[in-house]
Amino acid sequence: MIKKFLKRVFRRADKAKKLGNARVIPFANHEIAREQLSYGALRVCDGLQAAGYQAFVVGGAVRDLLLHKVPKDFDVATNATPEQVRSVFRRARIIGRRFRLVHVMFGEEVVEVSTFRRMMEADEMQADEHGRLLRDNEFGDQEQDAARRDFTANALYYNPATQEVHDYHDGYADTRAQVLRMIGDPATRYREDPVRMLRAVRLSAKLGMTLEAKTAAPIHSMKDLLDNVPQARLLDEVLKMLLSGNAVACIQQLRQLHLHHGLLPLLDVIDSRPDGEKFIQLALRNTDERLNKDKPVSPAFLFAALLWPEVRAAWEARIKRNERPVPAMHEAMDEVLAKQKKQLAIPHRHDAVMKEIWLLQQRFDQRAGQRPYRLLEQPRFRAAFDFLLLRCASGETPDDLGLWWDEFQDANSERQKEMLQPETGPAKKRRRRKKTAAPAGDAA
Repeated sequence: MIKKFLKRVFRRADKAKKLGNARVIPFANHEIAREQLSYGALRVCDGLQAAGYQAFVVGGAVRDLLLHKVPKDFDVATNATPEQVRSVFRRARIIGRRFRLVHVMFGEEVVEVSTFRRMMEADEMQADEHGRLLRDNEFGDQEQDAARRDFTANALYYNPATQEVHDYHDGYADTRAQVLRMIGDPATRYREDPVRMLRAVRLSAKLGMTLEAKTAAPIHSMKDLLDNVPQARLLDEVLKMLLSGNAVACIQQLRQLHLHHGLLPLLDVIDSRPDGEKFIQLALRNTDERLNKDKPVSPAFLFAALLWPEVRAAWEARIKRNERPVPAMHEAMDEVLAKQKKQLAIPHRHDAVMKEIWLLQQRFDQRAGQRPYRLLEQPRFRAAFDFLLLRCASGETPDDLGLWWDEFQDANSERQKEMLQPETGPAKKRRRRKKTAAPAGDAA
């Protein structure tokens, strides 16, 4: 079926002209109009072309438009150097050291502009002992730039002036057929940059594209290469995956390719603690729904949810050893976070939020006296309450608890008093302060 579709696409594309080694797809075939681009992308392309340079919208934006999706942002590729780009636009600044890019600003929109780059020759490349490239940042032409991109679907160049798409690697046909295929030998490309394995998972899940068999085949045997990736890059890619709006599909794809086990301890719970799988699936599904409704999502809340089954298990084990609940929770939190950060360094700025959410869970059981009122005053109450609802939905804690707090926080003072539960356990005796004897000199 896919073969027939590809033949049909190629028959249409055969009408397209050739430009060097590029197949130039006319507007009649792809139907991407320049009006579909953002204001900033059009201004950048028109401005650079008016100054005598080549300029194309490139990568994910072209791919998404072909898939009838709304691009998140628009990137531009050009043969102008970063300094030349900056000279064309008043509000532009050069960023980066290894990859020097230009950010051109139009109000709130920022257009990222990159200069065409080339794959370096073997004797020029700097790689570590595992084959991961450490330096390959050399300027080149458009064809060379296309060759160094990862997937064929990301190597498409759209010219707003002519409304044509330049295609060097049959990315147009692959995108139409919804196939994600690596440019070049997949094993070599994964060795150059192991993060491409995670990108393959994320993009195929996010876009609903089939991962080509040859592209998927080496992943399982090469997953250990991810151990050599800087943690900051790994965290960035994992966050993109979890905050893609398709986190559930991404995790399913990770499991199919056996990428989650050992690589991401926060996802190992899916196999090691089946009782926590429902909670995690609910958390991921809730995140996807919020993102698809353009609602904000806190990475700290998401990490707190993903790590909760491990924290709860460690806490309950300490309770069984007759440790006091609050100190036991602190020890459990520190243990799980330390284990997680050995492989994926969650930023310290998230630690405090995660710990507050976890610690507040114990206090939801306290519904007598002044305790509920004090809990409502906590800055993280809302996040902790949303977390409680996930626990109720997964069957970890009774629904009645979530319903009680849902009503209590919005009730008037009279209704809140009626809802309070009676104090249980022996009443605490107040210590009487001993009267200190007056100094002899003060006696009457």
